[in-house]
Amino acid sequence: MEAFAEDSPNDVARIKFKASARQSILALKTSIGHEKNVADSVASKAKTGKAGIFAVLAPATLRGYVLIEGMNTDSVREAVRGIRRAHGLVEGETNFSEIDHFLTPKPLVSGVMEGDVVELVAGPFKGEKARVKQIDESKEEITVELFEAMVPIPITVRGDHVRVIEKER
Repeated sequence: MEAFAEDSPNDVARIKFKASARQSILALKTSIGHEKNVADSVASKAKTGKAGIFAVLAPATLRGYVLIEGMNTDSVREAVRGIRRAHGLVEGETNFSEIDHFLTPKPLVSGVMEGDVVELVAGPFKGEKARVKQIDESKEEITVELFEAMVPIPITVRGDHVRVIEKER
């Protein structure tokens, strides 16, 4: 890069200039309960390509915030300006280690142990109480025995079809 003074254009000085760009993750403060709407609005602005936004994440467990991955903080700040229910970017960048637990799915059978008393919340046995006999974490299935049944028959259900009522002691 070359620079010179206006009063003497013949005096030219060479200046080395180095610029680097890196992606950053920013947190956008929103109204609680409107995270999905704000994320959709940001994503629609990102599709134009001018905002420099690569990804938008609105985790259900992170209420009041939307995470935005972008290249230039100023262009992201400009892109979110004017979006309803968006209250502004949180100062500073977010480390990837702070949000990686939002990106990995939680197993459906986590929190359920053998011997727990559960209630079936879906399927033909909805509303029935049962005791957990076996857990298959790879298939995310749980084998239970119903309390009300005349003959104890093992029934295999999906992990999200049960709700723990009482933990095994």
